[in-house]
Amino acid sequence: MNLQNLSDVTLTPHELSRYSRHIFLKEIGKKGQLKLKKSTIIVIGAGGLGSPLLLYLTAAGIGKIKVIDYDIVSLTNLQRQILYRMEDVGRLKSEVALDQLIKLNPEISIEFTSERLTPKNAYNIIDKVDLVVDGSDNFATRFLVNDVCYFKKIPLITGGVLQFYGMVMGIIPQETPCYRCLFERPPEYVENCSTVGVLGPVVGVIGTIMATEVIKFLLGLTPNIMGNLLRYESLSLEFRIHPLPQNESCSICGKNPLIKSFDQTLSDYYEICLSQPSFLNENS
Repeated sequence: MNLQNLSDVTLTPHELSRYSRHIFLKEIGKKGQLKLKKSTIIVIGAGGLGSPLLLYLTAAGIGKIKVIDYDIVSLTNLQRQILYRMEDVGRLKSEVALDQLIKLNPEISIEFTSERLTPKNAYNIIDKVDLVVDGSDNFATRFLVNDVCYFKKIPLITGGVLQFYGMVMGIIPQETPCYRCLFERPPEYVENCSTVGVLGPVVGVIGTIMATEVIKFLLGLTPNIMGNLLRYESLSLEFRIHPLPQNESCSICGKNPLIKSFDQTLSDYYEICLSQPSFLNENS
């Protein structure tokens, strides 16, 4: 991240008041708030995880937030996707979320891209940002985002939920293990929220943890989620954190990688993967 030179950004008197509870924290202060104002991030998905993520990151004063979501609001979303209301059913999430977030904080830049990420557009869409935050709902997108971030050396925080369980992991390309180290290939069948359910507040817990880790990473606070996997089991009230396992046979960051450039991210693999529901699919 190129956040060291803060001479070109300032906090207005209004912002000093808005973010005063951040500024009071010695770990953040005025300099930290300026770092947040100068940061640019991409959030993949404005659903269950994206809702708390976007609300908290918008409120926190992240300077520029780019959001990618092509979906529409459905009735089943309202049990956990707190950005939306009954009157929003049938509308594009991008339109509704943009309106809500601008009302929350009109002083930052928020942009929405209302299209699905594919191998044809992902490399251009995910670009020139300090961090990518993935709350997508399928293996195709998760692997695709991992690959783009790896070859562009963009840090990545990803999360997911299912039933009473959630997880968050952080990846720094070419420094830590990647998503493919943990999930080598798409499984033949994976349960998802539309078939086995999800407890709504668990989505909020994981999305809020992701937002916290985004802010910590942008501020350079350690320890953080990078290189680690956090698991949350709400029924037993257990949090567990483990270092991400290094997979020497990983197809992208292993000792003998099969994928040596983004051009080798095969569209046929993407189409097969897209047909499968995601592990920890919170958006179904």
